[in-house]
Amino acid sequence: MENSTKVTEFVFVAFAFSHRVQLCMFFIFFIIYVLLLSGNVLIMMTIRTDPRLHCPMYFFLCKLSFIDLCYSTVTVPKMLSDFLYDRKTISFHGCITQLYFFHFFACAECFLFTAMGYDRYVAICKPLHYSTIMNTKLCLWMVAATWAIGFVHSNIQTSLTMGLPFCGPNEIDSFFCDIPPLIRLACTDTTMIEAMIVANSGFVSLGCFLAVLISYIGIGSTILKIHTSKGRQKAFSTCVSHLTVVTFFFGPCVFIYMRPSTTFKADRVVTVFYTVIAPMLNPVIYTLRNEEVKTSMKKIWGKSRLCNGNTRKHCANVSSKPQLPANSNLT
Repeated sequence: MENSTKVTEFVFVAFAFSHRVQLCMFFIFFIIYVLLLSGNVLIMMTIRTDPRLHCPMYFFLCKLSFIDLCYSTVTVPKMLSDFLYDRKTISFHGCITQLYFFHFFACAECFLFTAMGYDRYVAICKPLHYSTIMNTKLCLWMVAATWAIGFVHSNIQTSLTMGLPFCGPNEIDSFFCDIPPLIRLACTDTTMIEAMIVANSGFVSLGCFLAVLISYIGIGSTILKIHTSKGRQKAFSTCVSHLTVVTFFFGPCVFIYMRPSTTFKADRVVTVFYTVIAPMLNPVIYTLRNEEVKTSMKKIWGKSRLCNGNTRKHCANVSSKPQLPANSNLT
């Protein structure tokens, strides 16, 4: 690969606008990124602080917020810095590194969504056995499996891409290094590599989406059997947030990776949506649709303001009120 590759850097051309437009886009995406960081950090701090949220559902939500932070940080800071320059470049090894970690966190998020779907399925379809099935050991194993599968997936994708020769041109029609726009620059026949990459990505994205879909088919059939409208509404409200986030994530992924590496005009918009907008919307969706999270946020941050305005002794008394968490070993 080193003998056949002559390209030492790549140039991003997706957002090649005038300097004034690029400054406007910098401030827009900077605000989005700050909201993304603050929203996900707020969810993680709330779940870690409130013992009543130490259960499998919020355990997975905390891990999702952490992955969203990592997943977006792989691409967004580089994009923001590129808005300040006319020529947007990245070294060959920097490009491969960005590609590796992007697919690592994206694959981990795919399987984490699957784990969250299974958690909701057990909670609604088998409520009497929920605490037995979704125990601490299983939750930890499921999270560990998401990281392990992400590691294997990203290694396969990166190895296939690095095996291609790049001898020019070096302009990537995107704002970060991803496989579809990158393999278009290879100076060799990529038909076989594309098929292998699509098969690998398809197994991850489509497989996880179908697993989540099957879980929600079972959930839907169970909800329809609930006779009381209040019970049906409560069961539905616990799942609609997760289903919305899953749709926002898997829809663009299937559109980008489940087809040959041809270029469409909508690619840039779709890519921005699932790399920047969706991670920002996740904490908003889960917060607005979840009364427990909203209540915990109000109590925790209300208590914090109370402590700032009173004596240390009073704060110690407020924070020492006994609480009995469910599955408190999940933090």
